Formats: sequence, C-alpha cells, structure tokens
Amino acid sequence: MKLENQWPKYYKKNVVTHYCPGCGHGIVHRIIAEVLEELDVGKRALLVCPAGCAVLAYHYLDIDVIESAHGRGTAIATGVSRANPDLFVISYQGDGDLSAIGTAETIHSANRGENITVIFINNAVYGMTGGQMAPTTLLDQGTTTSPLGRNAALDGYPLHITDVVAAFPGVAYAERVTVATPGGIKKTKKAITNAFQTQIEGLGYSIVEVLSPCPTNWKMTPLQACRWVVEEMSKEYKPGLLTDKREEKRKLKA
Repeated sequence: MKLENQWPKYYKKNVVTHYCPGCGHGIVHRIIAEVLEELDVGKRALLVCPAGCAVLAYHYLDIDVIESAHGRGTAIATGVSRANPDLFVISYQGDGDLSAIGTAETIHSANRGENITVIFINNAVYGMTGGQMAPTTLLDQGTTTSPLGRNAALDGYPLHITDVVAAFPGVAYAERVTVATPGGIKKTKKAITNAFQTQIEGLGYSIVEVLSPCPTNWKMTPLQACRWVVEEMSKEYKPGLLTDKREEKRKLKA
C-alpha cells in the first residue's frame, strides 16, 4: 500500500516533518487528523495556531488554518466560532503561548465557556526560541534562562493553568494526558475524542493538556525525555481527568 493511501486518509499530509527527533507535536498532529476523520468533522474544521514550535501545523494537517499572534489563539478562535458557529474550531497552543503571553485570553475564553477546543502542548519550556524558562517549568529544572534551576523565591512556582480553568463553570471538559508512552498516546486520543465531541454537542469549552517531550531543549535523548515526562514531569502535572461537566450541560440543554 502506498503511504499516501494509508489511514488517516483525508486530514494528514504526506510530508517530511521539521520537528526534532522525539518531539511530541507530530504524535498529536496525527491523533488530531485521526479523530477529525473518525468524527467526520474535518471538512468544517479550522485550526488556530499561534507562535511556537507548532506554528507550521498547516504543513501537516490538511484543514483550514489561521495563524494568530503569540498568545491570542483563543481570542481568534472565539471570534471565528461566534461569527461562524457551524465551524469546528481548535486552538493548538504551547505552554509559553497559552500560559504566559496568552494567560488572559486563556482564562477569559474558558470562563465564558466558548464552544471551542483547546489542545495545550506542555513541554515546560519555550521550545521555538531556545529553551527558556516558561511558567510551566518545574522547580529546579534547568533552562537557558535558569541554568541553575527554577528557584521558587525568584521565579515563583509552576503554573497549573489547566487546573485553574477546569474549575470554571463554562468549562465542560478538561483532561491532562501524555504522549511519552504507548499507553499515554492511547489515553491522549481518547481525551481528544471526548473534547471534540464536547464541541460537536455544543456543550462549551474543552481543553486537553498534553505533557510532551522536548529532547533538544532538555538536552536529552528522545528516550531520556520520555522517561523524564513519566518520572518527573508527571509528578508535578498529574495526568488524569480534571473536570467533566458534559452530562450536566446536556441536561441544561435538554
């Protein structure tokens, strides 16, 4: 069978990746393509990509894409969704984008319960610009701007932004997953499927936080990076369901 005829058939382009070896973005791109096909929403899907390593997602996903300014993904997604409620809108953002410059947009779109889906890639650093400390960087984690490790007295604590927005009444579904193991990848696909279904049903805001390895900026091999996600990062950001108000919102709609 030729590669271009393999499943997913419609929404994943047959191109060579630019991502570093061991990066989790490519895995999540493929999951998105598969779920768009399985739920039959790819033809009306629109992806919003702000600045960051995933800024070139349009090279890989064969759907409509809008590029937004750094941090403004959910603001653009909100405008698109409100102006075109028949579209299926995804905001795909990294931690330096969603939890730093885009903190206000993230919090207020979630609090309003916008009917969009956010895919949040958390690799605990600013990936594209050289591995600087991000709001999600772990305590004692070394980065290019915290070579001795993150210091709580100077830099504060890791920001659990998904836990924060999960408490908002407008958020229908929130889950944290990883792509560092085969089992984690299976759970990631299930979570993204649930989040997409939430939007299809018009139940409000959904977000999936994906703990993703960044071997290049962590100065690790791909295998070491996957182990670090499982053994260290998952201690700070515990994978699991954070909120599921879908049934409650279904009853309100009935």
